[in-house]
Amino acid sequence: MPANKNALIRYKTIDNCLRNKYRRWTLEDLVEACSDALYDMEGISKGVSIRTVQGDIQMMRSDKLGYNAPIEVYEHKYYRYADPDYSITDMPMSQNDYEVMQEAVDMLRQLEDFEQFSEMSDVVSRLQDKLSISRNNRKPIIHFDSVPHLKGLRLLNPLYNYIAHRQTLRIMYQSFTATKPTEFILFPYLLKEFRNRWFLFGSRSKDMMLYNLPLDRIKSIEPVEDVPYCENPDFDSEHFFDDVIGVSKNIKNTPRRIKFWASAEQSQYIKTKPIHRSQKLIKENPEDGSCIFRIDVVINFEMYSVFMSYGPGIKIIYPRYAMCYMRDKLKEAAELYDRIVGAEMNDQD
Repeated sequence: MPANKNALIRYKTIDNCLRNKYRRWTLEDLVEACSDALYDMEGISKGVSIRTVQGDIQMMRSDKLGYNAPIEVYEHKYYRYADPDYSITDMPMSQNDYEVMQEAVDMLRQLEDFEQFSEMSDVVSRLQDKLSISRNNRKPIIHFDSVPHLKGLRLLNPLYNYIAHRQTLRIMYQSFTATKPTEFILFPYLLKEFRNRWFLFGSRSKDMMLYNLPLDRIKSIEPVEDVPYCENPDFDSEHFFDDVIGVSKNIKNTPRRIKFWASAEQSQYIKTKPIHRSQKLIKENPEDGSCIFRIDVVINFEMYSVFMSYGPGIKIIYPRYAMCYMRDKLKEAAELYDRIVGAEMNDQD
């Protein structure tokens, strides 16, 4: 019988504790760590008993789950791994684990044809590839874009559970330009990913304004029990991003029609991978293959950065202020390169 979800959370928590060589862990410390982890991840507030954690340690020491963890007691009080390099996460997948995971993947594949689960296919493919790698010891067939060790990822799971349980939070947040963190009493609503960076959307309790906090700049989070959770009636998490590229938008922003020219080469890419879901082809020049497109989006930094990524292959032609912004930024970039080239030539003289 495979371990249940709560037990796995406790095993991983104990493993993380015992891998920390800079602290001495008593049984009471491990109980407290497991209780905190279950509250953060699952919203379970009743805590964990000493007997439960003792049973977990025995299970980890045994070969029932394939761990055979070298957990030892020293000074008749503290727990640690006899092998300081050991971790249960380094264990190969057991036959039982493989069968359970394969069952889950097979079940998810049956849902791929339903419209509600259409966006799940890449997740299922990723799981299947990981299973095959573990099972057959082969190289990956599918590669997904990711940034390892990205700051803030450890907050994803607890924030997900806080949102699911409608929990008011105290968040200490520090922007890149701030010298010290700022406190937010926040009602969290949504987690959003853009270009491998995660963002938390929520309303601040004192003014109900919508805030967008990058997870890599959040210093700490903790639940607040004396401030009742409150929804923002103006924030529709399902459709809020329908008219935006990226994450920069507030409730009062309205979309603008953007028209842009694209070279023949870039037009082929843009036709097959639209810049935004609202994209329409307005005109195609039969002589040189260039095209004019339009999109209806909120104008923000991310929109400009996407257009700049195409270099000279794209030009905004409407509205005029967006065209002027792009012109000025590209001019600044060109001047920067001119200064670099000029400096290099002077060095060679």
